[in-house]
Amino acid sequence: MVPTTIPLLPCTAPGPTIEFYRALGFDTSDQQTKPYLHLAFTLSGIELHFKEPAPGLNAADELSGGCLVMVDEVAGHHAAFTAGLRAHYGRLPVTGLPRIRRLRPRQSRFCLYDPSGNCVVFIRRDEAEITYGGSRSLSGLAKALDNVAIFRDFKEDDVLAARALDTALRRYRDSAPRIDLARALADRIELAIALGDDETADSVRAELDSMMLTPAEGDAVALELQAITDLQRWLA
Repeated sequence: MVPTTIPLLPCTAPGPTIEFYRALGFDTSDQQTKPYLHLAFTLSGIELHFKEPAPGLNAADELSGGCLVMVDEVAGHHAAFTAGLRAHYGRLPVTGLPRIRRLRPRQSRFCLYDPSGNCVVFIRRDEAEITYGGSRSLSGLAKALDNVAIFRDFKEDDVLAARALDTALRRYRDSAPRIDLARALADRIELAIALGDDETADSVRAELDSMMLTPAEGDAVALELQAITDLQRWLA
């Protein structure tokens, strides 16, 4: 028989943890708080177990624990979790704890953060190799965009991604190819929306609109533009 590995994660808040995983669609296979804490959840072959946290563990630090869940595809899971969370909480939890991260077009992973600060990462099995620090085949604004994608999609730091993109735009705005500039502006709009920065989103959108992209240029940045539309619909 093949050995089985099951994550055993710390739980600082049993009630909210049960509520969160049930909202995601998990079944509760064990729910024990005395004489010791043990919670167990299952969903389509995925098993997550929980135990007492270490003394002094602060869930807000989001360093409690976590696991990787390798799946054939991520979009279906993300859509189902989104629907379940929205239905249960009456809104989509996208900040604080618990929360779900957005899934961009063609993105191969997304994260869930539970009430105890554990991170559960759903990853597509065939995810391509990740090059951290930007591809060596790129330069200028294109390379900066590659770096921004690492901050945004894998380090999950929208603030850092926005800061890096602002720096790159100041440096390369006047010299970058139009397609690279349009991609950068579209990515900045999406980051501003994700961060709740309506003022920046509006000003950068005005700059992008002023470029008056040709149909061919619009096709070249379709993925970035679709990410904006998808995010707005997801948050609505």
